[in-house]
Amino acid sequence: MNPHPIANLQAVLDDGVELGIFPAAQAVVLHKGMQVFGGVAGNATGDTRFDLASLTKALSTTALFLRLWTEGKVGPNTLVSRYHPGTPAGDAGVTVADLLYHRSGLPPFVPFFADALKARPELLDAGCSANVRTLARDEVLRAAAATPLEAPVRTRTAYSDVGFILLGDILSRAADASLDTLFSRHVADPLGLHARFHRLTDFPVDGATAHTGAMRPREPAPGQESLWKDVPSRPSRPGEVDDDNAWVLDGVAGHAGLFGTAVDVARFGQAVLEGCAGTHSALAPAPLWHRLLATDPLLAGSTRSMGFDSPRSLVVALITNRVAQGRQDLRIRDFRPAFHELVVEALDLTALP
Repeated sequence: MNPHPIANLQAVLDDGVELGIFPAAQAVVLHKGMQVFGGVAGNATGDTRFDLASLTKALSTTALFLRLWTEGKVGPNTLVSRYHPGTPAGDAGVTVADLLYHRSGLPPFVPFFADALKARPELLDAGCSANVRTLARDEVLRAAAATPLEAPVRTRTAYSDVGFILLGDILSRAADASLDTLFSRHVADPLGLHARFHRLTDFPVDGATAHTGAMRPREPAPGQESLWKDVPSRPSRPGEVDDDNAWVLDGVAGHAGLFGTAVDVARFGQAVLEGCAGTHSALAPAPLWHRLLATDPLLAGSTRSMGFDSPRSLVVALITNRVAQGRQDLRIRDFRPAFHELVVEALDLTALP
């Protein structure tokens, strides 16, 4: 028997590259606070920053909510109408907790970038002015706030980028600072993370970044093929956020935009475990962590807690740039859980709840 089965994970990462599931990957596994595996595959090194995509929701937006909740600037019962009165979500009584639990009734996705690019094709220019990008950002945020609900609030759980775009804007307003500034100040610096947003007005970015895609806008994901057409297109620069809605928000948004390494993701995961245990209070005291991570009490069968899906006492950070090859290949959906299951088996943790 292999005395160190966790080391077999490197071969699994290499197979992912060889099979064409992704061009590059990083992975870090922490057990009882100690790193038991770290590996890279493809054309990545340990310092390569990856587009963290929807992990932005947890690492930045949810973490910032927790910090601002601790400071009394916002809370679960804060109404959307406080910051966006006269909007569908505001008029329906949607709260910050509803956005975090993904039960607001807002749709999962709206291609705000399509109208933005049609109205302001100069956004595609590398030399686009900061003023134009700011105007486009403000227009997209207004459009997100004006989005009609698809279902009555608190009647369903539906993972929503739109809800987190709105939530990111609310947190920025509540703290009177931009999301990237708040993330650096309240999350990255206290936790020792090198993750950061790639604001388009701050290009070029320094350091190596995993490739995310060649053209802007990106190709539609499966199921989105008919949602937009006749949108101007142009090659995009390395280091730009992959998500088109985050891109028209100048690369800084509540749902996507963060870049970082597997080490960053693992460190954040460990901070969550230590926060719950009361041994790390950089973001919040343990009681608030417990309230944050409790499963939604209103919708039966939901696995959602505020900003997270159900967590477990193990940190596995796996990040890839699989969208660099297009969005139609969905084999990552099988690879990701299989990789995590192999970690659990290798550490003999199959009895964990």
